Amino acid sequence: MPAANVDLELAEAVAQYYDDPFGFVLFAYPWGQPGPLEGETGPDENQAEFLRSLGEEVKARRFDGKTPCMPIRMAESSGHGTGKSAMGAWIADWILSTRPNSIGTVTAGTATQLEERTWAAIQYWTRLCITAHWFEIMAGGIYAKINPDAWKLVSQTCKEENAQSFAGQHARTSTSWYLFDEASTVPDAIWRVAFGGLTDGEPMFFAWGQPERNTGQFYEVCFGRERDRWNHRNVDSRNSRFTNKQLIQEWLRDYGEDSDWCRVRIFGLPPRASELQFIDKERIEEARKRRVEVLDGEPLICGVDVSGGGAAWNILRFRRGLDARSIPAIRIPGEHGRDRELMVAKCAEVLSDKELDVRMMFIDAAFGAVIVERLKMLGYRNVMEVNFGGESPNVHQLNKRAYMYNLMKDWLVKGSIDEDERLAVDLATPGYKINHSGKLVIESKEELVKRLGRSPDDGDALALTFAHPVALQLPKPKVRRNLDNLYPFMQ
Repeated sequence: MPAANVDLELAEAVAQYYDDPFGFVLFAYPWGQPGPLEGETGPDENQAEFLRSLGEEVKARRFDGKTPCMPIRMAESSGHGTGKSAMGAWIADWILSTRPNSIGTVTAGTATQLEERTWAAIQYWTRLCITAHWFEIMAGGIYAKINPDAWKLVSQTCKEENAQSFAGQHARTSTSWYLFDEASTVPDAIWRVAFGGLTDGEPMFFAWGQPERNTGQFYEVCFGRERDRWNHRNVDSRNSRFTNKQLIQEWLRDYGEDSDWCRVRIFGLPPRASELQFIDKERIEEARKRRVEVLDGEPLICGVDVSGGGAAWNILRFRRGLDARSIPAIRIPGEHGRDRELMVAKCAEVLSDKELDVRMMFIDAAFGAVIVERLKMLGYRNVMEVNFGGESPNVHQLNKRAYMYNLMKDWLVKGSIDEDERLAVDLATPGYKINHSGKLVIESKEELVKRLGRSPDDGDALALTFAHPVALQLPKPKVRRNLDNLYPFMQ
């Protein structure tokens, strides 16, 4: 059969799922067939409920192709690992495939989340979709091969200063739609501009994620004054087919069912405190914008977070007083992390650079103890290993990690950091709690890797610059001339 006829039959088949996204998902992907979906049967109960509910919303509006209808607004607050990224990809493919000339925008709370999770999932599932050959799958967008300017889906970061990038999206005879992943940390200004794209056609808005704040637009649509306008639900991680139940039980034992940690990460409920994050996003953003002056004598300190290999990075970050911006970080890929001689050579190079003039280098002891030992054998005395789990000099923090992060949080009120998105994400990611002894506990690197699948290397490297106080570099005293020889008459 000619390819054109095959495509026509496929288009007719896909059109039957215009108001049935759940049916489309079962039809459009190779469930159970040899390949990446071998052994998979389709959405779990939570995903199926969302997709069926979306289909009912479409049926209720009966869009006729020209008369604007009320927007479909659907939200989900959930714990960690409930399959939201996959569901976003299925919805994207359903809209792209069943609605010619639809226009969509996808964003997430951070550029890292958008690039590595949300958009990566959309690209992955679209390539598996039965209609994949209808589209060009690009790094920043998916475009129909027919009329790509008017039939597309694009990814867009959600920096508040870029809010106008979300404006002007309309599809009068089709669907203008938005997907906000990790929506709790998407700035309210972005939400307000995106609402302007819901005024014509058959508009849709999807928002989900862990409710990390008890304020903001995502809180309002799930739990606050706008909840009656949205089709919303709450998903507990314990009730998802995809989550690691053993790890969840470990979290419950470590933090307690009544903790904000478990409320947000497991139950999908907002924290009782205003922020679950130890370092708030506003503080980080202000430090990214701030310019500071450095006084004479401020010592340059280098923090080195050493990778254990794999996807983690080896990071060297520099701070002089309030300035952690001026000297760029040094980044060495994690696959070289076990080449300790390479790290010794790089650290020695930095310590020997007289123009840099590093006063003290603090190196994470977990994988860096051998590097410290070698540097000392080479004659470097301004290097010290730091154990994140070691004793805190302050009785109010559980360990050295909490001590350093607490100092760094206070420093960010006046300090200046570079605009590297990886650093901003790492600083905002760790959660915290106050233990039964009233001491501050910061989420460990191991816990973060379990929860997020990545290591907060940049954040830990900057935190290391607060490991110990480093004395000011006082100017060298001027040589005093021998007044006896110059002025013999004074004898």
